[in-house]
Amino acid sequence: LRDGGEEGELAPALTIEETVPFGLDVSGYLLTNLSSSILAGKSSSQGLVLITFSRSPSFYLQLLKKGIVVSSIRILDCYTDPLGWIDQSKCVSDLKKLFSSIIEAGRELVGTGKTRFCVAIDSVNELLRHSAMPLVSGLLTDLRSHAQISSVFWSLNTDLHQEKVTNALEYISTMKANLEPENLFSVHQDFGKGRFHVRFKLRKGRVRVMSEEYHVDQSGINFATKSLLPKVQFNLQLSEKERVEKEKVVLPFEHQDDGKSNEIYDGRRSLVDKGGEIIYFRDSDDEHPDSDEDPDDDLDI
Repeated sequence: LRDGGEEGELAPALTIEETVPFGLDVSGYLLTNLSSSILAGKSSSQGLVLITFSRSPSFYLQLLKKGIVVSSIRILDCYTDPLGWIDQSKCVSDLKKLFSSIIEAGRELVGTGKTRFCVAIDSVNELLRHSAMPLVSGLLTDLRSHAQISSVFWSLNTDLHQEKVTNALEYISTMKANLEPENLFSVHQDFGKGRFHVRFKLRKGRVRVMSEEYHVDQSGINFATKSLLPKVQFNLQLSEKERVEKEKVVLPFEHQDDGKSNEIYDGRRSLVDKGGEIIYFRDSDDEHPDSDEDPDDDLDI
């Protein structure tokens, strides 16, 4: 999301699936980090347009440290007046006007040149309540196609929609994230911690999956990269005594105490001088004797 997409490509898009109560915490976490990257000049975009449906603009202003990053953000309030009784441009049922409002808000931040901005939608559930899935899909695709938009991400509560809706949004996304709480089937469920999975669609058609552990406390949601190495119940490091004993072991190819090296019988040399000999009798006269010649020597490979 921070790096955006290559020129001529659709902007990368992330769907955050909310299956536990902390889906919005993930959105807020990404929003805060993306805003910080924009302010620090570490992002390909120079502004962010946030469309609010599930929470008020004041909530996000508080989340973003009381105005520290407001200069790089424009908030479209679709929470207070979702049906457009006061402002028709923010009506969730008129997606063409909503698209125009998003582009206008972005250009207020970065101008009309090649400077880019990113778009965040805190929840597409409200859009799906008032518009058909093809129209919502069209809006998201139009946002990804716009030359000045570097990336898009949105949240979706999968418990409120059929699987075909979830699949359609996943299809137009380049990334999908979801939370997997611990003790899902326990009587005393602990949704405050679990695993956070992200699925990436790479340019060449391959898919990469990242997994992190998450924990929610009073300070918010925190992530820690999950180690892919299996836990072992033994020590892989040698002690000094073990190292000394290991060096004393004589391997078969090493010299023995008599100063001579071991010879490994290769199945061809006679061992008469060693006190023994292997004699082979053919089963019949039709059996060909052994030969050092390559039986496939005449093949053109």
